[in-house]
Amino acid sequence: MRHEPTISCCAVIPARGGSKGIIGKNLRVVGGKPLIAHTILAARAAKRVDKVVVSTDDPAIAEVAQRFGAEVVWRPVDLASDTASSESALLHALEHLEQTEHYVPELLAFLQCTSPLTLADDIDGTIGLLLAESADSALSAASFHYFLWRCSAAGADGINHDKRVRPRRQDREPEFLETGAVYAMRVEGFRRARHRFFGKTVVYETPAERICEIDERVDLDVAEVLLRSRTRGQVARLLPASLGALVMDFDGVLTDNTVLVDQDGRESVRCSRADGFGLEALRKLGLPLLVLSKEQNPVVSARCRKLQIRCEQGIEAKLPVLRAFCSELGVSLEQVIYVGNDLNDLECLAAVGCGVAVADAHPGAKRQASIVLEAAGGLGAVRELCDLILEQRVRQERAP
Repeated sequence: MRHEPTISCCAVIPARGGSKGIIGKNLRVVGGKPLIAHTILAARAAKRVDKVVVSTDDPAIAEVAQRFGAEVVWRPVDLASDTASSESALLHALEHLEQTEHYVPELLAFLQCTSPLTLADDIDGTIGLLLAESADSALSAASFHYFLWRCSAAGADGINHDKRVRPRRQDREPEFLETGAVYAMRVEGFRRARHRFFGKTVVYETPAERICEIDERVDLDVAEVLLRSRTRGQVARLLPASLGALVMDFDGVLTDNTVLVDQDGRESVRCSRADGFGLEALRKLGLPLLVLSKEQNPVVSARCRKLQIRCEQGIEAKLPVLRAFCSELGVSLEQVIYVGNDLNDLECLAAVGCGVAVADAHPGAKRQASIVLEAAGGLGAVRELCDLILEQRVRQERAP
């Protein structure tokens, strides 16, 4: 449940259209979403933020910003050049909101859309520290333990250390690296100073693994890997801790949802061998497996025999059969993963502990599911899920 902030705070995300380093950078898809969307979603999830605004001069950025739930403030051309400061965009946004909405927040959170690893906790933490320390401005930063050097004609010399002394990490004074992701400030003081740092400034420490600022093309590749890893970890946590069974639809899950028909009316389907390999690994672990299919075609039973998986065919109402299966095993529905792809799977997806939809599932099935896989049905979706389950087993075995 979202808690309303006691002090008004507006998050402003500057995002101009022109980007010479990476053309269209703010809309480049990374981690399955446009770059700017990650920061918008983090801001919307932050408990201390009551309004999220994107300042832009670009119609495409504005469309994406609104689609992901942000309000748009149109930035004048003279404030969208390479030389225009971020502060100028922030001040313009504040003035626009005051003039058009009579909205004057007490606090401002300046968020960079080029930092896609930012979490709502980072935003709330930076704002919270500013308030707790009665500070005027704040920034997110990570612990920094590296030795910096400067080179000149006379040779190299230490910047943050004496090169003749090599202290241990624990013996050095703490230093912090600005992440560039989150800044917080009191609006009244910011309008006077016209700079993000003024008065008493405090540092909110964030984990070093969340430092990722998109400046060069290689940064997009790094962010992709880190975001996918984060998403995979989040997905894995949605699996039942005590998994009792895996139950699947057939068409559209173990197949690509197409059927080939020859001149005699015989039907055949396409399945993934990778799916079969993953299911074999789960079967060898002793996990009960079941296919629940509306289809009566013998191709369903033939494939299940090949995979040595129990199959129930011609099932119009799947949930009663699923309940009976769970009762037979002595497991609860909360211990079951059900994988579906269409509207006739909705009851089962809602009833189990973890409903899963393949990537090309019907939108209604996706909305009902706890997890939406990256792969499509018949094209590795089941293998993707099997790998997640196997990874969960490994973690559980390694846990103390």
